[in-house]
Amino acid sequence: MTTPCARAAAVFGCCFTLVALGLSACESTPATGPAKPSVATSAANMGGMRALISAAKREGTLRAIALPRDWADYGGLISGFEKKYGIKVTVEKPLGHSEDEIDALRKRGNRPTAPDVIDVGDTFARNAAALNLLAPYKVAAYDSIPDSQKDPQARWANNYGGYISIGCDAKRVTPCPETFADLLKPGYRGKVALEGDPTRSATAFASVYATALANNGSFDNIQPGLDFFAELNNRGNFNPVSSNSATITSGRTPISINWDYINLGYADQLRDKGVNWQVAIPFDGSFAQYFALAVSKNAPHPAAARLWQEYLFSPEGQNLRLRAYARPVLMDAMRQDGTLDEAAAARLPTVEGTPQFPTDAQLDKARQTVTRGWAKAVSGRR
Repeated sequence: MTTPCARAAAVFGCCFTLVALGLSACESTPATGPAKPSVATSAANMGGMRALISAAKREGTLRAIALPRDWADYGGLISGFEKKYGIKVTVEKPLGHSEDEIDALRKRGNRPTAPDVIDVGDTFARNAAALNLLAPYKVAAYDSIPDSQKDPQARWANNYGGYISIGCDAKRVTPCPETFADLLKPGYRGKVALEGDPTRSATAFASVYATALANNGSFDNIQPGLDFFAELNNRGNFNPVSSNSATITSGRTPISINWDYINLGYADQLRDKGVNWQVAIPFDGSFAQYFALAVSKNAPHPAAARLWQEYLFSPEGQNLRLRAYARPVLMDAMRQDGTLDEAAAARLPTVEGTPQFPTDAQLDKARQTVTRGWAKAVSGRR
């Protein structure tokens, strides 16, 4: 998806009708009676939302992992969920990455310390499903999620997305880069950072994909992205520090490749700290992706895990994403039924064209290429 125009908003997904979060009291339940939370495949399967809410409140806790509060408004979502349902949300390793979440599911099994839910790049969600780590669950709005943005077996569904962008501290860097090609310039020596290691971080992986598209690569060929970072490293411009709000505030990562909603969020959050964080969506390599939500097959709090999914796919949850510049997967449907926060939607940066997404086979091939080649690409710096 390389478009000649930068700064223009794309709406993900298709037009469809949103299914409201609240399910009616007259919903049908299985002939054998309501299912246990650990095997429930929908709220209706448990006897309706009231039954799900009651069971989740009895559990009283939700265990999550790798959810920074400044990421797509997880701070607001966690606070909103806790206030609405009286369920305490604990977040382990908030600065972890997608692969850390998969590792936690795989290694902890059915231990009480295992995560209840995950939020990972959809590439990693497919991998987790293939490893049989996820529980099938259809939120109330499941049918309204485009087929391309959910697992046909309902083991995961994309919830929000954005475009890869370049953030820059304009007080420390002049001029700020606007394209990936700019990042190779000598004035950016030691300044260009990623959000993490692309073999473990969905964000960093997407950043490699974006630079591949900017350098004559394609969804079938991510190698030019590795070559770009090898050249960035050879010129001394690559900064190996994983960027976050703390490293940006301290000046350790004055240029950061990240999702547009993360960089735009930093611009708002850090303004009072004296950071002039400028954001550009590069026209030479436009790449969009969603992040997927899923319930662990061995969730210690299975009802709370399923209720969390319902909340994040509800109009309330989707609008909180939008207010943090993330594009909700149900955006078109909410616009149609009048539940979309139009003022928040108007604040989105704009990108011309319709986003394209790599296939499962292309993603698998790209991940293998990055896993094999990343360390070599950025080794031997200085």
